[in-house]
Amino acid sequence: MTEYLLPLILSFILAVICGKLFLPLLIKLKAAQTEREDGPASHKVKNGTPTMGGIIFLIPSLLVMAFYIPTHRNIIPVVTGIVCFALIGFADDYLKVVRHHNLGLRAWQKLALQVIAAGTVLFSVHFFTNISFDMRIPFSSFFSAGGTAFLASLGIAAIPVEIIVICGTVNGSNFTDGLDGLSTCVTAAIAAFITFASVITNAGIAPASMAFLGGLLGFLVYNHHPAKVFMGDTGSLALGGFVSSSFIMMNMPLYIIISAFIYLAEVMSVIIQVGYFKATGGKRFFKMAPIHHHFELSGWSETKVVVIFTLVTVGLSLLAFVAI
Repeated sequence: MTEYLLPLILSFILAVICGKLFLPLLIKLKAAQTEREDGPASHKVKNGTPTMGGIIFLIPSLLVMAFYIPTHRNIIPVVTGIVCFALIGFADDYLKVVRHHNLGLRAWQKLALQVIAAGTVLFSVHFFTNISFDMRIPFSSFFSAGGTAFLASLGIAAIPVEIIVICGTVNGSNFTDGLDGLSTCVTAAIAAFITFASVITNAGIAPASMAFLGGLLGFLVYNHHPAKVFMGDTGSLALGGFVSSSFIMMNMPLYIIISAFIYLAEVMSVIIQVGYFKATGGKRFFKMAPIHHHFELSGWSETKVVVIFTLVTVGLSLLAFVAI
């Protein structure tokens, strides 16, 4: 009860309350969403919807996690990941929607800050926990004599690899945030998987993942279609910080490819689109990137995209569970 249900329930209730408190404030600050000019026509009605709403689930989640840190020190890197990337996202959102400073942080600034944040997460893993940077190989337990998973040790090379994993995951969660409730639902499914995986691997981060799940479900009260608020980069970057740091704490960064495949698909769709556009002199591989917009322009409703992407995440998380 205190390990799983309590953090879930507390975080959910607090997130619903935070939504009631912060929504009027965001409206007063005129922290409004501006849709892409080249985006789907159906998105034009979203202009003016409050953004930076990630604080609605971040504050409750972090408060509940802080309560468990004295007895669950392994939560510290997870909190570090969430806070570091939330701050980067907040700075970007603040510049864009409050100060109206063009497109916010420049790409190189955002990437540099992400690398620093990723390094901070790895620093916290090394100095506050006994977790190594070894990587569990998916499905390897099926081929070992004792039925135990194989852990690959990369030595010092694990540091740049982990940084790439963290930054890639963060950008994947950022690209996934483009439809009402999409990144919220997809990440909620991943958070549920992290809870089960944490129990199996004795990672000691289950209270954190349940608190985060509760916060996301509370935020979904306001973020489901038609959304009353968007999470902004404040929330979407924090999602990636939570997911990547949690998997690292379980020695399972390679499992992100399975459970969080939607993140990967969103990133790859953008890379493919840009690369194909440049190589062909202006032709498009997808109707629009990230890939959720491609399905929208192919006739899928927002709700259908969200449901299908969430179900895919649930299915792949079950596969990842088997792969442990």
